[in-house]
Amino acid sequence: MIEVSNLTKRYGATIAVDNVSFSTNSGEIVGFIGPNGAGKSTTMRIITCYLPADGGTATVDGFDVFEESIEVRKRIGYLPESTALYTDMGVIDYLKFVAQVRGLSGQDLRHRVTEMIDICGLEKMVHKDVGELSKGYRQRVGLAQALIHDPPVLILDEPTSGLDPYQIIEIRNLIKEFGKEKTIIFSTHILSQVAITCDRVLIISNGKLVANGTPDELQQRTQDRQYLEVAFQGDHTEIETKLDQLSFIQDFKQIQSLDQTAAAYEVVSEKGHQTCEELSRMAYENQWPLVSLQPKAVDLEDIFLQLTQSETQLEGVSS
Repeated sequence: MIEVSNLTKRYGATIAVDNVSFSTNSGEIVGFIGPNGAGKSTTMRIITCYLPADGGTATVDGFDVFEESIEVRKRIGYLPESTALYTDMGVIDYLKFVAQVRGLSGQDLRHRVTEMIDICGLEKMVHKDVGELSKGYRQRVGLAQALIHDPPVLILDEPTSGLDPYQIIEIRNLIKEFGKEKTIIFSTHILSQVAITCDRVLIISNGKLVANGTPDELQQRTQDRQYLEVAFQGDHTEIETKLDQLSFIQDFKQIQSLDQTAAAYEVVSEKGHQTCEELSRMAYENQWPLVSLQPKAVDLEDIFLQLTQSETQLEGVSS
């Protein structure tokens, strides 16, 4: 449904999107994640014909986003991060206006507006102006305008930004429902949403695509590492100095300060190394009571940090 090949976008000396390539299938929900400034929104704006690219190609349903942008726009529903709504218009009037812009008229227009009000849960808001709505309901109106012409592709940039937990769950459920029939790409900073909602994940960092796969496939990329949670009772500085000196430990971070004399750490080490035994020995030799020591399941947050930090380090070395 979407084909992106070697897409590149520059802003002066800054490369915002760096030879990005990926494709999506019909009926697939794809999570697009990365740090702030990684190139997510720029890529989405290029696909939706809001920005030109400096190199590469992109097609939607076989139509080129640069040469056949009108056909592409007919097939895409777009919800930008900052939803552009006419706040002085009533909810129904706004949706009618968008439907007319999208080429609907007569019975088709009325039916589609009614359907969007029902699907997006706007029944209680139909007599209000858009400017009177809460952030959550404005997002619902934004989704309704993106869906009004029943496009096969949805591009949603941070659709749950600024929402409370209940609103996030509601929007997430809507995305999952739409994904049964449509191709959806959505960006978010809430990684737990991606793991629950998405069929596939794209991770971008410094403008480069650093991962593309299902959540299970991405987990396989961490199989050369093992993750442990360990808690010692002892001086924090001394403990961290010792951890830093162990060559088989690739990374560690304090995840909880239990009290002034105890702390818990997440430790990442080489796969297959007897890390538990080594940490137990270190605790014994330094007379630090070992409060706990257990394996830690790898989640999408660990994978995200590993891949984006690795890319950042490589960028720093090359520059």
